[in-house]
Amino acid sequence: MPSYKDVKVSDNALEVLKRRYLTRDKKGRVIETPRDLFLRVAGFIAEADRNYGADDGEVKKTARKFFDLMASLVFLPNSPTLMNAGRPLGQLSACFVLPVGDSMDEIFETNKNAALIHKSGGGTGFAFSRLRPRNSIVASTSGVASGPVSFMKVYNASTEAVRQGGTRRGANMGILRIDHPDILEFVSCKRDTSEITNFNISVAVTEAFMDALRDGKQYPLYNPHTGRQHEIDGEEVFLDAEEVFDRIVDNAWATGEPGIIFIDRINQSNPTHPSESIEATNPCGEQPLPAYDSCNLGSVNLGVFVRAPLPADYSPDEPDGGIDWNYLGEVVREAVHFLDNVIDQNKYPIPEIDRQTKKNRRIGLGVMGWADMLVRLGLPYNDDRAFALAERTMAYIENEARKQSSELAKTRGKFLNWEGSVYRDDNVAMRNATVTTIAPAGTISIIAGCSSGVEPYYSIAFERNVMDGTRLLETNPLFKKAAVDGGFFSEELTREILSSRSLSEINGIPESVKALFLTAVDISAEEHIRMQAAFQAHCDASVSKTINFPESATREEVRQAFTLAYEYGCKGVTIYRDRSRPDQVLSVTETDERADDGSLKVEQRPPVLSGITEKIKTGYGNLYVTINLRDNQPFEVFAHIGKSGYTTMADTEAICRLISLALRSGVPVGQVIKQLRGIGGSSQVFSGGGKVTSIPDAIAQILNKHFGRGQDDSAGSAEICPQCSAAMRFDSGCFTCASCGYSTC
Repeated sequence: MPSYKDVKVSDNALEVLKRRYLTRDKKGRVIETPRDLFLRVAGFIAEADRNYGADDGEVKKTARKFFDLMASLVFLPNSPTLMNAGRPLGQLSACFVLPVGDSMDEIFETNKNAALIHKSGGGTGFAFSRLRPRNSIVASTSGVASGPVSFMKVYNASTEAVRQGGTRRGANMGILRIDHPDILEFVSCKRDTSEITNFNISVAVTEAFMDALRDGKQYPLYNPHTGRQHEIDGEEVFLDAEEVFDRIVDNAWATGEPGIIFIDRINQSNPTHPSESIEATNPCGEQPLPAYDSCNLGSVNLGVFVRAPLPADYSPDEPDGGIDWNYLGEVVREAVHFLDNVIDQNKYPIPEIDRQTKKNRRIGLGVMGWADMLVRLGLPYNDDRAFALAERTMAYIENEARKQSSELAKTRGKFLNWEGSVYRDDNVAMRNATVTTIAPAGTISIIAGCSSGVEPYYSIAFERNVMDGTRLLETNPLFKKAAVDGGFFSEELTREILSSRSLSEINGIPESVKALFLTAVDISAEEHIRMQAAFQAHCDASVSKTINFPESATREEVRQAFTLAYEYGCKGVTIYRDRSRPDQVLSVTETDERADDGSLKVEQRPPVLSGITEKIKTGYGNLYVTINLRDNQPFEVFAHIGKSGYTTMADTEAICRLISLALRSGVPVGQVIKQLRGIGGSSQVFSGGGKVTSIPDAIAQILNKHFGRGQDDSAGSAEICPQCSAAMRFDSGCFTCASCGYSTC
């Protein structure tokens, strides 16, 4: 464990902390170090011990333990706790679920509450299954209902208008039951990826539907307003299960959405069922919750607990000496203490959430660094022994976490809803209704310097965009060590790895190293699901995991993945086919058209073009950007900036001429945006809710706003981080930037 003075994080982690976590003064200057952050969080969370009789000395001792947990990067709580503990906002939870009732008052009351949660730094999940279907008669107004999807768009617009203190963006999960009459509209509502950009969507699949799918039968739809089977012109409505499933598969193949949650399975394993029912999850799908409940999460860095590689003949049935199980148990127990304290120290956004959270006291202790652990042990991610070790590791964590929660119950009291839980039947005292959840841990894994969640590596090298626009190569430290030790490391090799998602086709790397450093594209869909299922077997809530597919994957392969997830016992599943979103968004070809002499063909300008002009504030004054269109795509760009001097105007004209040449030569606008976003300058300003770092960055922001993923930079591009222009990766239902920590969740 480190001393109070010893906090070491990577350069990349430090940049992420500066951008999103460290306290700033009124002028926006960072006035906190990583050590200060961990001291702030540890001291504030330890204060909860006073509620249970601790004196000053005991609180100080607890604060020291909590600091050591975080400063050693062996455990980190979810982002809102790191950001807000000991600060005025004080909202510490990541996950919330709000009910959506079937009246205008209820719908907009929930919308207001969601805005308060987003403002405080949390994400929200909603089930729209209680809303009457589209075109139903509304007796009070003699009008017709607009249906769940229309109100999702209302919530989406509201989320767009709320910024979470400049540190996190609003994120939502929208869920609809498979037997709702509007299910087909819902399944396709994000086919246009510029629509409903602040939502992930999942279908709540029932056991009855899965039975109908297995038997090749139709299944009934139910009107939530009447509580009876849905009728049209007096006829009961059925849908063919196979056709609905095909529709889900087709949209997931095309865009990565919808995902699926197995809602009956979720409720059957919910400790407070049947006294409480679960309808929805948080935005990443891993935390099912009843209405108004919340959960604060934290992750243990598994890579830290490896003492030595396993022997080549290691068997899962043997006790393995490679893992320090005692140390892991100690960390788990302290982490449960930490997360239980968070519940007491939290400032909840609305009273209903305060009451419900303290009623169940759900916490979600999960893991990160799983891929690192396997590499350090010498086990390939898709080895049968790795699946067995995953189940054993999570079983150990779950057991230690429950024992600690039970110990806390003896001194602090059982959670208030204990009488309505499964623990009453076994007469087991528990402080917390749930203790384990496996979250994506995307940004906190960057801080910890480890792999995210239980995912395999996304890539072995990536390019980081630092503050002045310089791009630096980052290589997986475990791979770099193996390459240096093996005598095959070079900058040229790193650049070759950077252009490939897999090591399999790269020369000069020993096969034994390639077999160990597998990436997401090297893992088959079934292997992804087997790993998810192994962790799910001993997880109270759910497991955030993405089933990655290559671009060439077929719809049938996606269908099989959904089916396998059900058969293996998962509670939900999210798939993503590589480039499925970027290709649809940009809607351009990337062919390299050349003239007969081999030179690049440049389209001639027609005599008349129409376009748009937009103003954006820069450090040099207001910039007026004109984009002329051809076939609804940008064809040329002009920009004018007033009273800034001849040199600035000349530079601006030069930039626009080169942009126009690129566009007229067939370069995709997304590539132009990628090259210009985040270029730094000496005069940077905040404009329109974000930072404008230079004139090239300002032009790129205008291009991205109109021709990128959506209608606002906050939505970002599926390929390009809107904060730093680095490549985004799709992990556990969210696009995440490995360079600056930006996430769409």
